[in-house]
Amino acid sequence: MLPLVSRRFKLSTSLPLVFHRHHQHHRPRFMASVAPPPKRVGTHNGSFHCDEALGCFMIRLTDKFSNAEIVRTRDPKVLEGLDAVLDVGGVYDPSRDRYDHHQKGFEEVFGHGFKTKLSSAGLVYKHFGKEIIAKELQVDEGHLDVQRLFLAVYKSFMEAIDAVDNGINQYDTDQPPRYVNNTHLSSRVGRLNLDWIDPDQSSEKENEAFQQAMALAGSEFLSSLRFHAKSWLPARSIVMECLLARWSIDPSGEIMVLNRFCPWKLHLFELEEEMKIDPPIKYVLYQDDRSKSWRVQAVAVAPDRFESRKPLASQWRGLRDDELSTATGIPGCVFVHMSGFIGGNQTYEGALAMAKASLKLS
Repeated sequence: MLPLVSRRFKLSTSLPLVFHRHHQHHRPRFMASVAPPPKRVGTHNGSFHCDEALGCFMIRLTDKFSNAEIVRTRDPKVLEGLDAVLDVGGVYDPSRDRYDHHQKGFEEVFGHGFKTKLSSAGLVYKHFGKEIIAKELQVDEGHLDVQRLFLAVYKSFMEAIDAVDNGINQYDTDQPPRYVNNTHLSSRVGRLNLDWIDPDQSSEKENEAFQQAMALAGSEFLSSLRFHAKSWLPARSIVMECLLARWSIDPSGEIMVLNRFCPWKLHLFELEEEMKIDPPIKYVLYQDDRSKSWRVQAVAVAPDRFESRKPLASQWRGLRDDELSTATGIPGCVFVHMSGFIGGNQTYEGALAMAKASLKLS
């Protein structure tokens, strides 16, 4: 049994799995069952990928397919009789719980501004993701946090699974990446396939490897969901609150003060776009937890760029302590980095004065 990843969901390596060889029509071998019998979810046998391993894991988190038996086969007659089919069968029809993406003409995307074609995992997430998230948060599916996490987890975790499985390049010349790939989970799942030199190439050994793939993909999905629920979402709320208060800090509206330090950079860029913030924030102030002094940080022009929208004044850069305080006319100065992207002052009032003065200087 793997460690628990959430209060609601448990991971187990002892998933009920059945394997069928292609063109065999004998009746499937069932595990011991209780009434009512568990649902049966099909996916293909043979080499596996991250998308169907993750899709099978996620669909078993739903009420409809809770702890469903996983049947691995390409036999059309067996697939036809199953309750759901993922990544095989050539049909996408959510009304019948058919979630394949290989057929000609399939162009389904997640929506909400995302343009990456979905894999079987993305299809399961599109149709069941809100239910899974609501269970994890123990709230109703209509809760605003469920929608926020639904989009955030797709962007930071799920989209890369879809893109890799569909052979979509992350980069196109000098353009920004098409999607975020933080985990390289698809490659790690792929390495769990049986090695060609392994003397045991049996269906049982292959199923054992697929169970490991489901557990790995599932644990990382739940880890991503838990991170977004417990860390990402509270940080976003803090940044939004501070962004809304910017006019009380300075009449320019270009200085934001974090009333509690948290990861803020990506949230700021996203919220500025969502809220159509104009003018954009130039400086963010926050307290250093260790020294208890204050920092004034220039906001970058983009999340993946080092250049600042408005670096701290050029005549201050590289100076420290009394020399810097003399140059700025502001007491308590600690430093300004050579690039002007960050500076420090012993007090909040001093850091704010540095930000206000720098707005007016080149």
